[in-house]
Amino acid sequence: MKQIASFTIDHLKLLPGLYVSRKDVFGDAVITTFDIRLTRPNFEPVMGTGEIHAIEHLGATYLRNHEKYADKVIYFGPMGCRTGFYLLLGEDLHSRDILPLMTEMFEFIRDYNGDIPGATPAGCGNYSDMNPEKAKYYSKRFLDEVLYCIDDSRLHYPG
Repeated sequence: MKQIASFTIDHLKLLPGLYVSRKDVFGDAVITTFDIRLTRPNFEPVMGTGEIHAIEHLGATYLRNHEKYADKVIYFGPMGCRTGFYLLLGEDLHSRDILPLMTEMFEFIRDYNGDIPGATPAGCGNYSDMNPEKAKYYSKRFLDEVLYCIDDSRLHYPG
């Protein structure tokens, strides 16, 4: 069986960053999948489900209401390994193209106060598993340690 591309990345060399995971052609459209890696795989603890869930709700809400990108968002959600998120956008893009968008989104999450959008019994299948304070912590850390000082080593997968 052919190994999928994301399993060929050396996760022992992978640092938190903003990477293009893949580009797919669907009809006339290009879909760019971004790897938004918040923690270092296999070197630090994975994020808990509560903070991942809060980031997912806040991030998806932010993205799907964004003036420029709302109509290009195909998917935003967590990786199974709990070290980051995937964002699929319907456009041929590079990591640097969405750096302002990701900075804005993580600032929105870091600064968010109030009820988590969709975190109700009617709006979510596991509404009580939310940790907004830890979501803010991871967002601030990603901003301070990666997005605000990003270089090519955090924009392109390690060789």
